[in-house]
Amino acid sequence: MHLRLLALALTAAASPALAQTSPQNWPDGPGKEQVVATCGGCHDINRLRVGYTPEGWLTVMRMMQNFDTPLAAEDWPAVTTYLMKHFPERARPKAAAVSGPAQASIKIWPVPTQGSRPHDPLATKDGAIWWTAQLANKLGRLDPKTGAMREYTLKTAHSAPHGLTEDKDGNIWYTANNIGAIGKLDPKTGAVTEYPLPDKSARDTHTLIFDRDGILWFTVQQANKVGRLDPKTGEIKLVTPPTEKARPYGMAVNSKNVVFFVEFGANKIAGIDGETMQIKEYPLPDSGARPRRIAIDDQDMIWYTDFPRGYLGRLDTATGKVTEWLSPSGPKSEPYGIVFTKGALWYNESAAKPNTIVRFDPKTEKFQTWEIPGGGDIVRNMDVTPDGNPVLANSLVNAVGLVEIK
Repeated sequence: MHLRLLALALTAAASPALAQTSPQNWPDGPGKEQVVATCGGCHDINRLRVGYTPEGWLTVMRMMQNFDTPLAAEDWPAVTTYLMKHFPERARPKAAAVSGPAQASIKIWPVPTQGSRPHDPLATKDGAIWWTAQLANKLGRLDPKTGAMREYTLKTAHSAPHGLTEDKDGNIWYTANNIGAIGKLDPKTGAVTEYPLPDKSARDTHTLIFDRDGILWFTVQQANKVGRLDPKTGEIKLVTPPTEKARPYGMAVNSKNVVFFVEFGANKIAGIDGETMQIKEYPLPDSGARPRRIAIDDQDMIWYTDFPRGYLGRLDTATGKVTEWLSPSGPKSEPYGIVFTKGALWYNESAAKPNTIVRFDPKTEKFQTWEIPGGGDIVRNMDVTPDGNPVLANSLVNAVGLVEIK
């Protein structure tokens, strides 16, 4: 999500009555004027829908301060109190507890900068766990063996790092979501190189991955584009999917080096030709499907999380056949980040309370769940360590995590 749309997507009103009325009709009290003027000055005020716990609101306020929201220092306490009082956490489905044969444990590490909004995690070849500190304009690195952390401040202020990946030389690449660019960090020196997109209107650089030839592919969600960057030359090419407002989102590459992505604005998954950049779309049978993240298994089957419907889905691109399973915590569980590892799908239910990590065995078609320590609160993407363990970035609780599969 582009940061000009982000800040108030983070703030929310749980009360449907409040959400359906004009802000001028909201309850009076200290902080109301600043909420309407400041939040409504940048965003659709009716994005105030989700709601948070008091602890969640404190984290959101730190996020907004990190991003230099134009609010006087003396007004923050009143705004925070107003939001806590009138916009409590919305009703969330109870996490389903499902036992099963797999054994796993989850470790969580708080990251150093408060309100940094860890967005995407990355497990690198050296065993480290990285994360994008989206609202702190940093990349972070954790050594899970020692707990040691380091943060790297990026080149351009408020660039809002989002997606994250590693090249064969150990450089860390990221999408600079707020400035329409791709960035590269050399961890040895801390030097950052930025590659602005050739189309100045193409903001919201989102997810990125390397194909097997070392070409970097990325999505540009709100601009409805998919791009490729040749690291050797810095050349960037952009194409637009056939579907209007398709909102390209999560990406993955299969064993044949074909890049696939989901269209979060449509009920479609798409593949892109590495040479011609021609896009082939695969419609999903339910018109309400909105796939958000994607994983590819060892049989080149495509798996996706259907965020608004609460389903795990599988697409066979050879036949076009789609199979779906309702997630354990139900249709409002909002499945999100997903990976394939050790013969199973592992994903997050981002709305269940507390959030869960879900395992799905494709052979038995059985689910198993684990509660995430600390509540979880929104694992937007996942990655896999060299030894096959999923890694997490937990946005609202300002942490990163590791699922250790035994």
